[in-house]
Amino acid sequence: MTSASRNLSQRFPARRAFVTGAASGLGLACAEILAREGWRLLLTDADEVRLGLVAQSLARDGAAVVAAPCDVRDEPALRALIDDGVAGLGGLDLALHCAGVAVAGPFHSSQVADWQWAFDVNVHGVANSCRAVVPHMAKAGRGAIVNVASAASFCTGTHMSAYNASKAAVVALSESLMQEYGQYGLHVMAAMPGFFRTRLIESARGPQRTLDGAQRLISGSNLEAAEVAEALLNAVSRRRTHWVYPPFYRRLWWLKRLMPQQFQRLLPALLKRGS
Repeated sequence: MTSASRNLSQRFPARRAFVTGAASGLGLACAEILAREGWRLLLTDADEVRLGLVAQSLARDGAAVVAAPCDVRDEPALRALIDDGVAGLGGLDLALHCAGVAVAGPFHSSQVADWQWAFDVNVHGVANSCRAVVPHMAKAGRGAIVNVASAASFCTGTHMSAYNASKAAVVALSESLMQEYGQYGLHVMAAMPGFFRTRLIESARGPQRTLDGAQRLISGSNLEAAEVAEALLNAVSRRRTHWVYPPFYRRLWWLKRLMPQQFQRLLPALLKRGS
């Protein structure tokens, strides 16, 4: 048992977790770690086929898992899924909101529909899930919510305006929830990982040339989702409110907070160095 999962299990001995975007990437990696440590899981993803395969694999390994496909943009369906799932689990200790999409390309040629899509999934999807899990956790007087944003929320590079803005909104939403529900025993963490190997570009929208460049950055990363998931769960166990990973991006986060004007001027070179 890793220190992260051990600390989380000690903090939440009932070990009940809900994960969005659980069919791939960070959501899947977190679900796999929690499953190995005996957590009971409620999983969802918009990809019904892939989610089903994940659930079958985890169940074969002995995990207690319930998986139900859902589009996080569908608030009534998501709320019903969470309410029913939490009733079956007898409560909820951890909610990991990992579902997200990307939009790329020059701002001047970006489409309103693509901006709406990015915000509907990345922001409204997170808000929909938070609205559904908060009452259950507040009633119990405990629980942890992890809203996965991105290092793009502060490393606002070119040709990613819709994605950057949506992820910055997730951070602001998380900080608002920290203030509003901390008094009810809820711990909220804004997660801001940098590039790691994931399937994000498979569903991304934008000019093919831009998407190919983004895919090269992701494929060229030496970070696997499992490593990022382990670090994220460790941060939750330590009750962190803001988590930036890997350390290179953490240094950029602090640099921007201390010297925002200089940071904007240096950002292209900084991102090139980190790619």
